[in-house]
Amino acid sequence: MEQNKTHFGFKTVEEDKKANLVADVFHSVAGNYDIMNDVMSMGMHRVWKQFTFFTAELKSGDKVLDIAGGTGDMTRGFKKIVGETGEVWHTDINSSMLKVGRDRLLNEGILTPQCLCDAEKLPFPDNYFNGVCVSFGLRNMTHKDLALSEMYRVLKPGGILMVLEFSKVYKPLSKLYDLYSFKFLPLMGKLIAKDAESYQYLAESIRMHPDQETLQQMMYDAGFAKVKYHNLTLGITALHKGYKA
Repeated sequence: MEQNKTHFGFKTVEEDKKANLVADVFHSVAGNYDIMNDVMSMGMHRVWKQFTFFTAELKSGDKVLDIAGGTGDMTRGFKKIVGETGEVWHTDINSSMLKVGRDRLLNEGILTPQCLCDAEKLPFPDNYFNGVCVSFGLRNMTHKDLALSEMYRVLKPGGILMVLEFSKVYKPLSKLYDLYSFKFLPLMGKLIAKDAESYQYLAESIRMHPDQETLQQMMYDAGFAKVKYHNLTLGITALHKGYKA
């Protein structure tokens, strides 16, 4: 029986192997992830995340799920919004990334529940969270439609999904952006993280991710209503938001 295929960057691989290949990348980059995030985005990821917090429509006491929470930036920001009476779950499928985030949050005195889990099979009850966020993680998921459906399931009616992800840059900048992504990023990965190959994959994964309109339609298909997106920094990144009816 022929295996279903999917992409791993620009490579075609068997579906059941992608998760392990992605895991190897993030085990490799976990220790230098924050430094490389600054390099990849020229520091702009901090601005994009602040915009997400500012437009999150969350309040004190709310429950939030941070998917692909990694080193904990989004968990920290949401915890400030929901306060001591709120609840923010810091989750990731990758144990190395989750450990780096856990240690960082604990060192800052932030106590929040954590879970090693797959976004395609979330271990949370229906209608539990006021907000769900996935930041720079959706593009690495094998079955994005299943993951979006799971995010919809665990949201309360009226709850908000926020997807912050690298997207399709405005066309006049595409050649310059390709030069930056495929020449500069792997070089910086080699110099800073001693791992050019992983950063080559990260650049390729951005190009293989659905564009703004396609992801918007995928969210509608998963059941979300009033889906809209904001292009950030000329479309290098986009913030998609949708609501559970």
